[in-house]
Amino acid sequence: MSTMTAPLTAARAEALYVSPLETGVRPSRAEVTSAILAALRSHGGVRGCAADVAGEYGEYPTTAARRMTWALGVVDAVYGVD
Repeated sequence: MSTMTAPLTAARAEALYVSPLETGVRPSRAEVTSAILAALRSHGGVRGCAADVAGEYGEYPTTAARRMTWALGVVDAVYGVD
């Protein structure tokens, strides 16, 4: 069974994924929001973040999967389900 991630949740997680926040930490809502906005600016928006995430999955699939699991968990904890 597959679960569909809401588009806003996915976009936030992709931006958080490419942010410099370290995996394993539980940042505050303000830290997450700031990291997401900075990542969107520095990567050229949602599409740029998604492209960089895809590149990471191609080069480092195991590490990328762990980081995305972390990013999705943080986004869900901070913003809830969209």
